[in-house]
Amino acid sequence: MPIVNRIADFAADMTAWRRHLHTIPELGFDLPKTSAFVAERLREIGVDELHEGIAQTGMVAIINGQGDGPTIGLRADMDALPMSEATGVDYASTHAGKMHACGHDGHTAMLLGAARYLVETRNFSGRVALIFQPAEEGGGGGDVMCREGIMDRFAISQVYGMHNAPGLPFGEFHMKPGPIMAAADTFHIHITGRGGHGARPHEAADPVVAACAIVQAIQTISSRNLDPEQQLVISTTQIHTGTTDNVIPGEAYINGTVRTFDKEVQAMVVRRMGQIIDGMAASFDLEARLDFEYGYPPTVNDAAKTEFAAEVARDVAGDAAVNPDMAAIMGAEDFAYMLEERPGAYVMLGQGDGPSVHHSEYNFNDDIAPIGASYFVRVVERAQPVGGR
Repeated sequence: MPIVNRIADFAADMTAWRRHLHTIPELGFDLPKTSAFVAERLREIGVDELHEGIAQTGMVAIINGQGDGPTIGLRADMDALPMSEATGVDYASTHAGKMHACGHDGHTAMLLGAARYLVETRNFSGRVALIFQPAEEGGGGGDVMCREGIMDRFAISQVYGMHNAPGLPFGEFHMKPGPIMAAADTFHIHITGRGGHGARPHEAADPVVAACAIVQAIQTISSRNLDPEQQLVISTTQIHTGTTDNVIPGEAYINGTVRTFDKEVQAMVVRRMGQIIDGMAASFDLEARLDFEYGYPPTVNDAAKTEFAAEVARDVAGDAAVNPDMAAIMGAEDFAYMLEERPGAYVMLGQGDGPSVHHSEYNFNDDIAPIGASYFVRVVERAQPVGGR
């Protein structure tokens, strides 16, 4: 079964919604214009219930189907990124230093399109909970919505999400069971030495040399402490120290990211980092402290729900356009929190060639919106058919 004809009929509306959202990017939990626009569209569409103010600017809309049945959750994120836009399109950001550079405007438009069709047809049993989430880009809005109880409050039994994917062929669905995206943690290393004159280093305890040694040493965690069949990324992204050429500074700061799929690997990294930093501090006769900041957990797809999602994707896009065993991605996604609470699946929808997400020239491809919306509605109709057939 290809793209739903009725959804194709209002593809222009989804494009208009998406492009309006693109002009008003907002950050984190502070989405007053975005959430107001989404709520207005949902009321026009005619959802049965609209629950606003969840995680500040998030909302859950309920659509009732035919007869009794469970509630299935569909999620879209709404926030943008703190960066300037360079697309040159006539609907570019009107908010300086803010840009929809990850396609959340497109995700929201696709879910609104699915909502419109589901309200019109109600060709499913039970209920659909449409989850519009703030603060995916680092704020953990998915975690906050879960901690505020949306899964129990709305009796959601399973949950599905989607992300556009520049670089994947247009209209292809990619997914995998198990971990599909990584945990994203941050490390902060604070080194306190003893400053002095650059010409008399023997009188100082040099944090610059210690910082260099620590950065090199923690790279051996991947190469010497990890089973080579497992996956791990440790990237040092910042070193800050010093003021001029002839002064040995008293302090240094190191910052970076750790990406893992397995909690045991994550724990090993924390343990080895602590040992390396303590050992290096002793060897350089200074003090060093590790602050390890746990971020989003791995995004882990339920095996059965992922197999189901692949079947639905084949209905929409055809067998050749579905990859059910994609390579896992080292990026992170806070849909992970929802998948920790309920079984479900997260999929990637290819939008063809073009700049990657988080790039100043990125732009969501509106032509994939009918495909994504069709996938969402077919997930509902197949998971919760009328009469259980």
